[in-house]
Amino acid sequence: MTSQNIQAIRAAYAGFASRDIEAVLAVMRPDVAWVHPDGMADYGLGGTKRGHAGIREFLARVPAVLGGMRLEPREFVEAGDRVVVFGTREVTSRRGTTAELDFVHSWTMRDGRAARMEDIFDTVAFHRLIES
Repeated sequence: MTSQNIQAIRAAYAGFASRDIEAVLAVMRPDVAWVHPDGMADYGLGGTKRGHAGIREFLARVPAVLGGMRLEPREFVEAGDRVVVFGTREVTSRRGTTAELDFVHSWTMRDGRAARMEDIFDTVAFHRLIES
């Protein structure tokens, strides 16, 4: 049986897949912290975004940097209020180069909704792709 927390996180990935921002935000607490590596700051994608407005701002910035992205979560691991997702993302640069890059997403849940999401990935590989 899948836990409530994993069901919520799976719903977020379904929202990402269908480009349904409202479905993604429904899984997030209003005060959510959305954390990306500081190494992505050169592209306006690094650091911590706060709340639904911060996530909307972040997601609106992505098309200015990337031609496309598709997330493929592969494994969900739950420990207490934490759900860790291991997966790959297929990323396409603005120039049309596509690569598959690994990610780890660490979700901290509170009362069935995400209070924090941290995206962990190889920023050097991401930079190379963006510039290709």
